[in-house]
Parts: sequence; structure tokens; C-alpha cells
Amino acid sequence: MKKSLTVRDIVIAGVLGAVAILLGVTRLGYIPVPTAAGNATIMHIPAIIGGIMQGPVVGLIVGAIFGISSFLNATVPLFKDPMVAILPRLFIGVVAWLVYAGIRRKSEYLAVAVAAFLGTLTNTVLVLTMAVIRHYMTPGVAWTVGVTNGIPEAIVGTIVTLAVVLAWKQIGKNKKSKISQDL
Repeated sequence: MKKSLTVRDIVIAGVLGAVAILLGVTRLGYIPVPTAAGNATIMHIPAIIGGIMQGPVVGLIVGAIFGISSFLNATVPLFKDPMVAILPRLFIGVVAWLVYAGIRRKSEYLAVAVAAFLGTLTNTVLVLTMAVIRHYMTPGVAWTVGVTNGIPEAIVGTIVTLAVVLAWKQIGKNKKSKISQDL
């Protein structure tokens, strides 16, 4: 693991953080799904991509940007609480990196997919857990939201992350893109 942030890490964290903010502010980060919640969010995906592509520190930074953006743009009391809006988001990219790093030697495709799925579930589970701990919802409501919205969100998140990361790394081809090469 790297000991310090490189210019590349900072730039990628900034770009992915900007994408997370853009997805939230423009509402492009919400994909309609046939569940009670009505939408699956993809705003956490830049944190997952940051973790997979650049490591846990970049994943944490992008997750922090996502959480702070969520907190500042909150329209419901649940997300006006930094313990719910910010704290859980710090772990999205870190978990994605841990999973990816643990599996990538077996299969790059599988590592990216499982990291994306578990990174998404990290967001869902930790936000809902904090919502219960902070008394914004009951455990029963959190469980229902987690099952009806969390699973479709994890599936959508996995598909989008796979598409982006595999294209970025050009997995399956002999030549990597210039952006994925360490300079």
C-alpha cells in the first residue's frame, strides 16, 4: 500500500468527488426502480471507484465529499445529521478497496463486481444502522428499506461500477488506457 497521496490520487479524488456532487445536485444520481422507495442512488459509486482504482485513502476522501454534499443538500432531518449523512459514507471506498484487494488475484472481474456490491451495501447498511441508532426510524422500517431498496441499489451499483472500472482499466485487452497507467 502507498504511504502518501500522489498528485494523481488528489486529482482523481477531486474529479470523482465532483462527479458525486454533480449526481446529487442534478438528481442524475437517482435511477427509478420498481420499489417502494422509487429510486436507487448511484451517488456512492464514485467512492467505490476511487477505492478500487486508487486505494482506501482516495475512496475515503471521495466518500467524505459525497457525505458532506449529502449533508449540505439534505431536505429531510435524517440526512441533516452528520452522523447519518457523513460518517457511514467514509467507509464505502475503504470497504470496496479491501474487498477488491483481497479478491483481485483470483479474478479481476469478480473482484470489481464483489467490491462494488459490498461497497454499495456498506452505504445502505451503515446509513440505516445510524438512522436506527439516532432514532430516525425503527429497526423494522430500516430492514424493509434495506431489503426493498438496498438490493436493487447494489445490483445497479455493481453494473455501473463494472462498466466504468473495466472500461477505465480496459480489462480483457492487452493495452491499458493512458489514464490507468502510473506515471
